[in-house]
Amino acid sequence: MKEKKWMVIGLMSGTSLDGLDIIYTCISYKHQIYNFEIYDCETIKYPKSWEFKLRSAFCESEDIVSKLNNEYGLYLGDVVNKFLKEHKINKVDFIASHGHTIFHKPNEGYTLQIGDGQMLSNKTGLKVICDFRTQDVEYGGQGAPLVPIGDLFLFSEFDYCLNLGGFANISFEKKGKRIAFDICPVNIVLNYYSKLIGYEFDENGFLAEKGNINYSLLKDLNELPFYFSPIPKSLGFEFVKEFIFPLIDSYSLKVEDVLRTFVAHISTQLTNCLENRNHSKLLITGGGAFNSFLIDEIKNNTQIEIVIPENNIINYKEALIFSLLGVLRDENKVNCLSSVTGAKKDHCSGKIFLKQI
Repeated sequence: MKEKKWMVIGLMSGTSLDGLDIIYTCISYKHQIYNFEIYDCETIKYPKSWEFKLRSAFCESEDIVSKLNNEYGLYLGDVVNKFLKEHKINKVDFIASHGHTIFHKPNEGYTLQIGDGQMLSNKTGLKVICDFRTQDVEYGGQGAPLVPIGDLFLFSEFDYCLNLGGFANISFEKKGKRIAFDICPVNIVLNYYSKLIGYEFDENGFLAEKGNINYSLLKDLNELPFYFSPIPKSLGFEFVKEFIFPLIDSYSLKVEDVLRTFVAHISTQLTNCLENRNHSKLLITGGGAFNSFLIDEIKNNTQIEIVIPENNIINYKEALIFSLLGVLRDENKVNCLSSVTGAKKDHCSGKIFLKQI
């Protein structure tokens, strides 16, 4: 069988607003196996103006969000064009774009990731594949998490794949099916409280390490109803705004104590999801993998072997997997698993845009 290859630009913007992840990768397929190679990758920090727009869009009117959708598509196009020029990239089959999530309430039938695909295509002149979540929600699914099919195809040597981004999500095989779900907030909360005392984020967890656990708050956090709800389930900023922030703020704690308590909360919720099977391996990626205090806390609570991969995988695994989702969409193959999202069936999701003259 001849090997097939796709040269893809992958774009990912997470809820923690750390920046826009962009990669140039080759996805290959031969003998029913997918492989990848990352050639170039970069995280583009958002200008203050865009960080403000994306952070506040949750509260804006439908008209403003619609306008922002177009503007953000053009912004993505500018970022891609600059990336292509700086890295002297000539061969691109398509852009696979996650967009940036503004709303995510699948149980109420909607999810929205802005970054208009047509604007992005017009700006770059390239084919764009995006909007991977909407169809799943229309089929009764959570529209998330979508990364597990990439865990299955690209990282199958690990028993568990855990991403520590704005939220934590996990993926694993159970009784011959891929199971995955969002676990709890992570960086979206840690970063928020770090910024209150002048830090962009809690580097290596040094702020949390100075704090003390408030066991009453920890108990209240662990007893939030979401943690007892059945899978599939997913989280959005709405959950944090409606439940996490008000609960934490009701205690009037020092930021260091908030961070220490929330690290304990994260660790508790993560280890609740793990079965301590012999010789199990857990792959951890996402920005939280660099939080050594958090990682040590997880290690202290489980016997599973924890693997922290090379930085390119830690930082760009999601952008890589959305590139794979684009390949699967381009091939009209399944890229959303009903066992993961709860949709009524496996399906091929994503919209395709070509440059309009």
